[in-house]
Amino acid sequence: MTEHATMMEPVTRMLMGDEAVAHAAAHAGISAAYAYPGTPSTEILECLLEMQKKQGSPKAAWCANEKTAYEAALGMSMAGMRTLVSMKHVGLNVAADPFMNSAVVQPVGGLVVAVADDPGMHSSQNEQDSRYYADFARVPCLEPADPQEAYDMVRDAYDLSEAFRIPVLVRLVTRLAHQRSGVRLQPDRRGNDAEVTPDRDDWVLLPAYARKLWKRRLIDAPELRRWAEESKYNTLSLNEEFPELGVITTGISKHYFLELTSEVGLSPSHLHIGAYPMPMEKTRKLVDHCGEILVIEEGYPHVERMLRGIVPPSIAIRGRMDGTIPEDGEMSQDLIRRALGLPVGEGVQLASMELPGRPPRLCEGCPHTDAYDALRIALEGHERPIVMSDIGCYTLGILPPHRVGDSCVCMGASIGMAKGAADAGVHPSIAIIGDSTFLHSGVTPLMDAVSGNADMLLVILDNQTVAMTGTQPTLLPSERIHELILGLGVDPEHCHKFEVHPRKVGELAELFRREISHPGLSVVIAHRECIEAARRNKKN
Repeated sequence: MTEHATMMEPVTRMLMGDEAVAHAAAHAGISAAYAYPGTPSTEILECLLEMQKKQGSPKAAWCANEKTAYEAALGMSMAGMRTLVSMKHVGLNVAADPFMNSAVVQPVGGLVVAVADDPGMHSSQNEQDSRYYADFARVPCLEPADPQEAYDMVRDAYDLSEAFRIPVLVRLVTRLAHQRSGVRLQPDRRGNDAEVTPDRDDWVLLPAYARKLWKRRLIDAPELRRWAEESKYNTLSLNEEFPELGVITTGISKHYFLELTSEVGLSPSHLHIGAYPMPMEKTRKLVDHCGEILVIEEGYPHVERMLRGIVPPSIAIRGRMDGTIPEDGEMSQDLIRRALGLPVGEGVQLASMELPGRPPRLCEGCPHTDAYDALRIALEGHERPIVMSDIGCYTLGILPPHRVGDSCVCMGASIGMAKGAADAGVHPSIAIIGDSTFLHSGVTPLMDAVSGNADMLLVILDNQTVAMTGTQPTLLPSERIHELILGLGVDPEHCHKFEVHPRKVGELAELFRREISHPGLSVVIAHRECIEAARRNKKN
């Protein structure tokens, strides 16, 4: 359920983890929320957009990318209002510049950053762990174990942010973001508890000011560590009768462990960490009590690495780093069973049934299919073409039956990589990018290509939506994208808009051939509405 209503009494609703974050932010009195869509974080802003549609507040908006979203949230905070910015883990890379520097300035309104990591890479390029960003920036990090904790932590995060005048990162993972359970919602808190007037000296990061602000942040660090030590989200239980083993869990892994211990009757000493900086005193108490430590955490061995700086060599530390738990992938009860030396269920074996593989593919009737068919025809006869692809549903064109594309690295990389390949003498050098990805991170590398008149072809597959994450709206329509590209300085004679269609594949292939032969930069905008978006729009 996504509807938010002003509440005077606690109620319980069935919510996903992402929805719990959205409701918590709304109930904490945010004025606005900003984001760029990306699985598994998309539903946070979608929930807030639904609230805005039904009741007019809080303000919620998709932005061009995660950096612009973060900067809008930072401006909202400077104006004294509470705000939320959300993104997936690789989106934090894009927002890293304002994120890192926001840890130095002095936020006024509470600033909460909800980041959804993707262990197991269900829909991402890597498994990076956002706790490292929080540690790098020296900001607090809250890591919920379930949707209820996600709700409680986000509400508390605004108080924490305003008490220390610092951004707070809330780290989710895929299983939590999309897990659904009952969440007890608390009454609304409208407005801010902290009344602070922004001071220019707190927001100008000229070196003379920045040095003072950084010194202030370092002075506050011990108090922040004391807060983490006393946090209700960091709990320690010692079993005097079981000194052999101590277990440390973080985030969602707590439930995997507790479900297993209740099943098999194990009861080792247990430290659960849900709030960072890491609670060192609680950790030392556990270590002093146990002969061996097992660390169960979703993502990188963040806590495990820290332990190796405070645990004496005589105490064994087991986890991802020593191979007790695999270094990659999601946590599971079976992995914990193996780590504890318990038998693992084999499940039902159906040797006689072989299921066919079902790799992801473009939708039936997808306009990208026609563009890929045309490009494949246009490249016939070229011995060494390179086609740089990008992040979006069109990335599936790399797979059969199309097999068009040689790379997929990060948002907007196709254009810069095609320019680099062209500079290296590759011909034809082609970049394929979607309309939303182009607006996210493709405009700046296109400026590089324009400046150097790179001998390359840029194909923008414009389906007029952010298709892969659920058909969110693209910021600019096709005509505005065309005007933007011309405004960057692309030669109008080599900048084309073409409406793709199965009956026009040959015509589009001829256009591609002509522009590939042009010794300079060419752009073709191949446009037609996403078939899934068209269906949704027709229903609405």
